[in-house]
Amino acid sequence: MTEHRAQPMVIGHRGAPGYRPEHTEAAYRLACELGADAVEPDVVVSRDGVLVVRHENEISGTTDVASRKEFASRRTTKVVDGKRLTGWFTEDFTWAELSTLRCVERLKRVRADNRAYDRQQPMLRLRDVLRIIDDESGRGGRDLAVVLEVKHAEYFRSIGVDIAALIQDELGRCGWADRPERLIIECFELDVLRRLRQAGVRASYVFLAERLGSPADELARAEAGGPRARSFEWYRSNEGLDYLRTQVDGISVDKGSLIRTNAIGLAAGPEDLPARAHERGLRVFTWTLRPENRYLNLRFHSSLSGTDWGDWQSEFALVLASGVDGIFVDHPDLGVAAREAATGS
Repeated sequence: MTEHRAQPMVIGHRGAPGYRPEHTEAAYRLACELGADAVEPDVVVSRDGVLVVRHENEISGTTDVASRKEFASRRTTKVVDGKRLTGWFTEDFTWAELSTLRCVERLKRVRADNRAYDRQQPMLRLRDVLRIIDDESGRGGRDLAVVLEVKHAEYFRSIGVDIAALIQDELGRCGWADRPERLIIECFELDVLRRLRQAGVRASYVFLAERLGSPADELARAEAGGPRARSFEWYRSNEGLDYLRTQVDGISVDKGSLIRTNAIGLAAGPEDLPARAHERGLRVFTWTLRPENRYLNLRFHSSLSGTDWGDWQSEFALVLASGVDGIFVDHPDLGVAAREAATGS
C-alpha cells in the first residue's frame, strides 16, 4: 500500500501565483521561500518539441503575446479537449520565439497587485523549473519535490506530438527520472501516466479528476468506436477507486469534492473520499485552496466582493480535516499556516 505522510504536503500551485504571475521564476522561488514542500509546473509543447511551462497551450491570458505585432498572424481557433478556443498556442511557436514573450498576471481583477510584475519575466521550460528546485533544495537544506502536470496529452497526440516521450527524455537529461521520493506526475488522462511508468520513469503517479465530464483520452477512443468513456464521477466512486489502485498511486480532485454541503450549498463538513481512497492504498490531493471570496464556499465569504479575502482559515481547515495527503495552494504561506493550525506543528 502507498505510504501516507504524517502531515499533508503544501504544494505551490504554479509557484506562488497569489503573489507573483504564475509559472515565473519569481513565483517558484517565492513558493520555496514561503515553505512549500513542492511546486507544480504544468507542461505543454512548443513547435520544435520544447517542454514549456504554461497552464494551457493557449497563452494570451498569461503572456504579452496579444500585444506583439510580429505574432498577430498566429492568432487562430482550435478545438482542444472538446473546447473551442481562439488565441495563440505554444505549438505554433518555436522556443526561440516563446522565449521573447513576457509573463503577465492571469487573474487581473482578483489579483490586481500582481500586475505590478507584468512583463518582467520570461516564460520557463520544464528544465528551468527543475533547475530552480535543485538550486532551492541545495540552498535551504530541504529536498523539495516537483508535481509535474501533463497537459492535453491526447490533443498533442492528435497533432503528432508524443508528449510522454518528450517528458521521459527531459527528465532523464535533467537527472529527475529516478527520484521517486521527489517527483509526482499527474494528468487528467491515464494513458500518458501508464506510458511514462512503463517507460521506467520512477515517480508517484496521480490521476486528476475534474468535477464533471470524462477524460479526453477516453472520449477520443469512444469517438473512434472504442468503449464508452467513464466519467470523472465514476473514478471517485468505490468502483473507480478500485480500478485506480491498479493504475496509479493517487487521485487529485477539486476541493469541492471534499466538502459536504447542505441543501443551499453551504459547507457542512468533510466528505469521505480520502478515507475511501486510503483504504485502497491511494494518496489524495486537492486543488486549489485560495483565500479570495470568489473561490471560497459561500459559508466562508466575508463580503459581497469577490476579491476580498474571506474566512480562508475555516475552509482550509475543513479540507485538511478530510484527511488529504496534499493541498495545492496559490499562497504557500497560507497553506503552511493552515497545516500548522491543523496539526499543531
